[in-house]
Amino acid sequence: MAARHEQSDDDRDRPEHAGAEDRAGDPAAAREEPSEQPSPEANGHVDSPVVGAPPPAPAVIVGFPLVADGRLAALIDAMDGRDGLRVVRAPGRVNLIGDHTDYNDGFVLPLAIDRDCLLAWRPRRDERVVVRSLDLGGRVEVAADGSDELGTIEPQWGRFVVGALRALRARGHAGPGMEAAVSSTVPPGSGLSSSSAFAVAFVLAIGGGTGDELDRRELARAALQAEQLATGVPGGLMDQLASLFGAAGDALLVDCRTLDIDPVPLPQGLALLVVHSGLARTLAGSAYAERRAECEVIAARLGIPALRDARTDQVADDPRARHVVSENQRVLDTAAALRAGDVAALGPLLLASHASLRDDFEVSTPELDLLVDLLVEGGALGARLTGAGFGGCVVAIVQRNHADDLAAKTARRYQDATGLEPSAFVVRAVDGAGPVALGAR
Repeated sequence: MAARHEQSDDDRDRPEHAGAEDRAGDPAAAREEPSEQPSPEANGHVDSPVVGAPPPAPAVIVGFPLVADGRLAALIDAMDGRDGLRVVRAPGRVNLIGDHTDYNDGFVLPLAIDRDCLLAWRPRRDERVVVRSLDLGGRVEVAADGSDELGTIEPQWGRFVVGALRALRARGHAGPGMEAAVSSTVPPGSGLSSSSAFAVAFVLAIGGGTGDELDRRELARAALQAEQLATGVPGGLMDQLASLFGAAGDALLVDCRTLDIDPVPLPQGLALLVVHSGLARTLAGSAYAERRAECEVIAARLGIPALRDARTDQVADDPRARHVVSENQRVLDTAAALRAGDVAALGPLLLASHASLRDDFEVSTPELDLLVDLLVEGGALGARLTGAGFGGCVVAIVQRNHADDLAAKTARRYQDATGLEPSAFVVRAVDGAGPVALGAR
């Protein structure tokens, strides 16, 4: 598709930037969890109405491609038919390169992926919002004005619903009463933004399903606020922007200060292979907030607005800041290499990013490091952890015709070495969130 340039309404607008791309309040459950869960206050993880096993081959639904499998039919059935029904879709995302740069006003290179959250809904007249999960079971009923006390809502994923209602009400869009059902294929706790996909889908539904009522950047801010209200975890706009502005076949070069978004075509002969380590991420209980605070302290000491503005010589002896400065350059270099078709440059950039996240920013784990090593040994051009770290996924650039074989061999070797059960799948860059037409009866 033709590249397009999206520029913010205010080139110096500085809202909350993209922090933890797959929030601690991840509204999904990709694999069986232990029967006893720590509280969301303890680790920031909030179960949600969506689940994330990799889907079968996607089918085409009239009006919107890449809606996977039979979930649409299941949603229609759960909502007792099509009459008055509307459906919205919001994809997850993978960050190809650029982690812990977003909240430092830096650069990131994510893409919307063919793992998505589907939300079907119709209006109610009683100013109540009722949401059911096809994946977890469970049902939430709250006031359409968002007045319910967040801490009392059970199941806990209902806090995302109230957060979305409050976020849009604050922007002059009072939420209607609605009946809804939701299902997702974005793996949770993986760094692929299952929580953001749910939040984006819900703000789109509350806003009427098209996103036309609010600027898409403002929708992203509303979805971010919904997540922050639900989880208490500070975050930023990368995930929501990627879900809303995704472009089929393209990564998105995002300037997290100006919010400029430039599509960057991905080579057709290469594939992006994602491997989940089997270790879910929970950011509130991790060192994420500590890393962010460290960056802010360093920037203040240097007398600059954010570490994006630091020079290499200023941060040579500070590993946290050194990562941010070098990672920003790697993002720009990766985008330039993709545009130039310089495939040979991509692998070393991804590996350097992982080494920096591991050694300077200290957010990797032995399991993530092992996956990177196994992927490269198996023939990947390069690989790195994706997301904020502390578990979750790695992403690798591989030759498309070797992707399936590499996925199977890597998963087997990793499971033999760790006893953990990984999941591996190729992702495609898809268009951003929007309405799904139900088509003919």
